[in-house]
Amino acid sequence: MKILLPPSEGKTPASSGSPLDLPELSAPDLNPQRKKVLTALQKVSKRTDALDQLGVGASLSADVERNVSLDTLPCAPALLTYSGVLYEAMGAPDLVADAMADDSLAQRLRNVHVFSALFGQVNGLDPIPAYRLAMKTNLGTLGKLSSWWKPVLAKSFTIDPAEVILDCRSSEYRAAWPGPHEQVVTLGAVKVNGAKRSVVSHWAKYYRGEFVGRLLSDDRELPTTIADLLSRAEESYEVEFTPHSKSTPAALTIVLRG
Repeated sequence: MKILLPPSEGKTPASSGSPLDLPELSAPDLNPQRKKVLTALQKVSKRTDALDQLGVGASLSADVERNVSLDTLPCAPALLTYSGVLYEAMGAPDLVADAMADDSLAQRLRNVHVFSALFGQVNGLDPIPAYRLAMKTNLGTLGKLSSWWKPVLAKSFTIDPAEVILDCRSSEYRAAWPGPHEQVVTLGAVKVNGAKRSVVSHWAKYYRGEFVGRLLSDDRELPTTIADLLSRAEESYEVEFTPHSKSTPAALTIVLRG
């Protein structure tokens, strides 16, 4: 099984570590494209209108300034660089620390793939710097990055026909690699209060992270079938399952009552 995550908007800069070395990353076939995006991002980040170009406010000016030096900044594993609700609920720091002495866990973390506007996709242990760039950005001559990456990732990110994909990404990152509907299961959460149903973004992120953390920290192998994935979810949550159709992937929804 592969687990697909979105990046966080905010990221935690590494206090120490080696600088970015693209050949160290997984999916080395993406490195020419990664270099193109990196070069374009550094160029845009030097402009006087960089904040407008990247669609961020003045409070994030330090993040944009850091973009200029991305090839010299220290790196940390992707699961430590990305932060926010999903990664906190996942217990990412503990997972990475435990993986140092647990080869089986380390392999499970390499089956976690974070889709990235800068790198296309990286696995959970790939060393990367903190950066500021969204997939919806129109970056220089490359245009909208979700559209730019889509044909690249379609060729690079291939999966076994029998493999299950747990997709925790937001829509803009799904657009860059939708995947085969018959193998993908999207994960969401819904709050139910009487007859009223509502999706709360914060809690959806939280429960995605929590469930992924439970899968990864479990000594059992990751699920190998959709039925197995559903069974594992039912161990911890009330869930609803909608099978895939010709136009949409299957959906696994955690139900929160009250």
